[in-house]
Amino acid sequence: MASRPLSRRLRHALLAALVAASVAVPTVGAAGPAAVPAPVPAPLPRLSLATPAAVAARYEANRSAVRAAEATADAHGDHGRAGTLRAMAGEDHRLLSFDGRDGGRSVEVFGDLVGATRIAVLVPGSDTRLDSHRFRSGAAALQRELGRGGAVLAWLGYRTPATLSAAATTPGRAEEAAPLLASFVRELADAAPGARLTVLCHSYGSVVCAEAADRLPVAGLVFYGSPGTGTDRAAGLRTAATVWAGRATGDWIARVPHVRVSLAFGEVGFGTDPVAPGFGARVFDAGTGGHSDYLRPGSAPLRNMARIVAGRDPADA
Repeated sequence: MASRPLSRRLRHALLAALVAASVAVPTVGAAGPAAVPAPVPAPLPRLSLATPAAVAARYEANRSAVRAAEATADAHGDHGRAGTLRAMAGEDHRLLSFDGRDGGRSVEVFGDLVGATRIAVLVPGSDTRLDSHRFRSGAAALQRELGRGGAVLAWLGYRTPATLSAAATTPGRAEEAAPLLASFVRELADAAPGARLTVLCHSYGSVVCAEAADRLPVAGLVFYGSPGTGTDRAAGLRTAATVWAGRATGDWIARVPHVRVSLAFGEVGFGTDPVAPGFGARVFDAGTGGHSDYLRPGSAPLRNMARIVAGRDPADA
């Protein structure tokens, strides 16, 4: 027997319980990084990938901004934060942008961006911060899978919500982040007109990408481990990009109610599951891992997302 649609009362109950639990469960240290002061970064010229020297100069400018934020954090007495920033100022970090305020924002490059023909922009989900090793290691793994001519940009351009928070069930953070993502991707497209651009969006990052979708000049838009996009159909994203979706069989996100409800305090939930047939995305094999395993080296989702970035169909592998 086909399952019956959730009643209005049940949907309200499920989402109200989810929000109540999110508010009730504290997230250790969630407010800490945002409370650490940092200087206003110097304005950067518009991104240019014309020469290796131009990109190297941008990396060095952002390295200086990181060092200034490190000194401020140290003077503030947050030596843990200063240690994170000290590591970011190392030669193995190549930043297109950096702002240490309000928890920190950065765009880090993996691979050789000058002359890259395939560029992936990773948009992270909840609980991703400047010191999130998994985000960096996933970006590095994707770049290795892409190989020569492929570059990956780890875009931490917004204040991500805590997983156990009301902000993770509502679109507010995504609405703030979307114009920033759109502006960055448009600037990147202008700087690399010959490259194929793909934006890959994990978890709450799917909500960010969906909000920005109609302003992203990209070939592909990939949702993985997604709670929903805020729209019930891929056509509602109003994008010319090919829309892809994948979810691993061991991902807990499948148990989140894929509904969207207006409550007294605002909208909660993100609607239709992007891997559902009715959504209209092209679904790729995302393997058997968990919510944080999509970019694990050697995994099926990593291989398939690299194929999508390269303009190949995963089904042809």
